[in-house]
Amino acid sequence: MLSKRILNLEESATLAMTAKSAVLKQEGKDVINLSIGEPDFNTPAVIKEAGIAAITNNFTHYTTVAGTIELRKAICKKLKRDNSVDYAPEQIVVSTGAKQALSNVVLSLVDPGDEVVIACPYWVSYSEMVKLAEGTAVLVKAGIEHDFKITAEQLEKAITPKTKLVMLNSPCNPTGSVYDKEEMASLARVIERHPNVYVISDEIYEHIIFKGKHECFAQFDAIKDRVIIINGVSKGFAMTGWRLGFSASITPIAKACSKLQGQLTSATTSIAQQASILAFNSAPDEIPEMKVMVAKFKERRDLLLNLLKDVPGFITNVPDGAFYVFPDVSYYYGKSDGKVTINNGKDLCMYILENVYVALVPGAAFGDEKCIRFSYATSEKNLIEAVRRIKELLSNLK
Repeated sequence: MLSKRILNLEESATLAMTAKSAVLKQEGKDVINLSIGEPDFNTPAVIKEAGIAAITNNFTHYTTVAGTIELRKAICKKLKRDNSVDYAPEQIVVSTGAKQALSNVVLSLVDPGDEVVIACPYWVSYSEMVKLAEGTAVLVKAGIEHDFKITAEQLEKAITPKTKLVMLNSPCNPTGSVYDKEEMASLARVIERHPNVYVISDEIYEHIIFKGKHECFAQFDAIKDRVIIINGVSKGFAMTGWRLGFSASITPIAKACSKLQGQLTSATTSIAQQASILAFNSAPDEIPEMKVMVAKFKERRDLLLNLLKDVPGFITNVPDGAFYVFPDVSYYYGKSDGKVTINNGKDLCMYILENVYVALVPGAAFGDEKCIRFSYATSEKNLIEAVRRIKELLSNLK
């Protein structure tokens, strides 16, 4: 009855773990959810006020598919101010979250049989979007020993005459890794040598960075016309429920994305658009809540890394952005408590969830079987208790 397309599609592992933890909570279990990928902070007051004003002033009707001209101008202003790249409003397409912006681009560029090179570990939905477009995902893997960042040499080897698109994410979900300018430049030089290859640069975690500064992949003039920036308000502005993302690209790609979106959803909510004008018109340091949020995330990262040092067999690096830690836990594969044997990261996550009610996400969902993802978008108290439970439980595995 159902299409092959939907039958071949994997469920989002992050959403699946969140759903399972919700069921356990309903049963009265004391669940600590470290699987969710959203800030546990509220939207800044000035942005909420802009949304309320939109409702009060009856800005509650359809807008143009690609977003209001005022919002697209604000995004262009943000890209120039924060990233030193120039775009025109007609090159911006506002979507219902960065996820839709990503889907628009993949479906607009990829034909059946095209290859899409994905830096791995990667966000769970990248490979499934390529699958929907009937393309072939080519995974380029970087391990924890390299801070989960691919090299120019790896990228060069992965590109073939069938390559249409490369997908990069910095700061990265699930690893928190951040490419510096020279690392970005080395990748850009590879792309420059392949004039038929486009690049999606997913920069949704741009404002959550603890060391150095965010580097926009479109800053390199030689390849700028082949880079599609993806960004939005969900992470940096704590606006996940507002559902607003955008793409910035050359005009033909922007028109294609708008054409596709016009047949699927049309414009995103007018209220979120009005609130986001204020967000994008504000420099990051002009909104106090954002500075507080980033500082708190850094404190939590440091706390979690220190806690995980005391868990035997966990190998961690130091992520410089986002709000995730992605430890190598393969030490526990093959171990057993006498009843349950841990074969992989999925087994380990389910063992932890079912026994001590801490929700995590297996690394296989992100392309790395050795790891599991911790989100530290929760309180220090929860982090301390979660690691205490995990450490105690894993001591039973021999």
